[in-house]
Amino acid sequence: MLLTMTTTRKPATDLGFLLHKHPEKAQPVTLSAGTAHVFYPEASDERCTVALLVEIDPVDLVRGGGTSLTQYVNDRPYAGGSYLAVALRAAFTTALAGRCANRPELVDERFPLEIRVPSLTARGGAEVVHKLFEPLGWQVEAKTIPLDPEFPRWGDSRYVDLRLTGTQRVVDALRHLYVLLPALDGDKHYWIGQDEADKLLRVGEGWLAGHPERDLITNRYLERRRPIVSYALSRLAEADDVPAETEARVTELPDRPEPLAVQRHGSVLAALRAAGARRVLDLGCGGGALLRVLQKEPSFTEIVGVDVSASALDIADKRLKDKARITLRQSALTYADPSLAGYDAAVLMEVIEHVDEERLPALEHAVFGVAAPRTVLVTTPNAEYNRHFEFLEEGRFRHADHRFEWTREQFRSWAEGVASRRGYDVRHLPVGQESQESGPPTQMAVFTSRKEAVA
Repeated sequence: MLLTMTTTRKPATDLGFLLHKHPEKAQPVTLSAGTAHVFYPEASDERCTVALLVEIDPVDLVRGGGTSLTQYVNDRPYAGGSYLAVALRAAFTTALAGRCANRPELVDERFPLEIRVPSLTARGGAEVVHKLFEPLGWQVEAKTIPLDPEFPRWGDSRYVDLRLTGTQRVVDALRHLYVLLPALDGDKHYWIGQDEADKLLRVGEGWLAGHPERDLITNRYLERRRPIVSYALSRLAEADDVPAETEARVTELPDRPEPLAVQRHGSVLAALRAAGARRVLDLGCGGGALLRVLQKEPSFTEIVGVDVSASALDIADKRLKDKARITLRQSALTYADPSLAGYDAAVLMEVIEHVDEERLPALEHAVFGVAAPRTVLVTTPNAEYNRHFEFLEEGRFRHADHRFEWTREQFRSWAEGVASRRGYDVRHLPVGQESQESGPPTQMAVFTSRKEAVA
């Protein structure tokens, strides 16, 4: 199995810093069924290529199980799939985590990249390859490999020669490959459990939830294990990146079962309408799920999406069909930005729990002190409700990036403190179907400026 990644961004050898592999060294990495070799066929300031060559030991492959036939006839040593994804993780662990100690500024830089996998297992053929990679901003060239060029009447194989080109962060490119190679393979060589679903959610953060083929990817990656797939899809819905075609329920208390993300969008939309908002800030907009709901509301004359992640804003930009009333801006919500002042309303939907608690006073100052819209909507998970998520272990958060998850009492205490200090009134609303003991899955606080009320 072979995979190469090439960049022409100068100096191109910076790729070695991001991958934590020196261009002048060939480095072997031990795998459970063989060895991966990392080396650089070319390395200059103008062009740098890293190669990942995976050698599968046939004896170790037999020990891994399988039928008597697969011990003798097996494509694993030759075609990219789940073994190649495991090799990616083993060889580029630090890069996959988005860390670069020596040159941290490179992590968020977008590189012109060309990725080549000359033999890739692709169940469903080239069409599926295009469906999985193109929504992520890749230009895809997938040539189907014939079973035997000497006998064309035998038809095509299930393998393709894949070439991807695009401008991406290197960490995003690695994460796309890590998830989509096994999804194209559809036949993982190791056990699938909840830990594998959690791994998918971590690596797919920021792009999988909004992918138009997320159900297909999740089902294939998790080998259609229904309970595990259901768990993963419910967590992806929690990321608020539901399809744009899904209509939000315009009610603060939805009266029929719907995905929680849809109910949350509907509750926010209803509260914004009730506040008479025209100019709206979506603070921490992520991939633009709420923006797509807001843009359907004609009463909103100006909508600004703000997020600290450049890659999330890129996804939002690609997914928004009509940008006439929408502006996207990159900014951290813990830094005061006077240009955000003067808006009617601001929404922080499932945002505060991603901020370290010691940074919440800075967020409070930036949102309520400097931007100071007349209405602020804040939603956050209700920790008491977590017991109702079947596969969520006790004590674990709903999302790997959550810094905390509050009970209803904790959220109410924080919200009332903010309101008192910043001159707002606050009321609390449930979002989602309530449990008598645990309350709603999501809790929402609606802050209204007292200055506006007096006026």
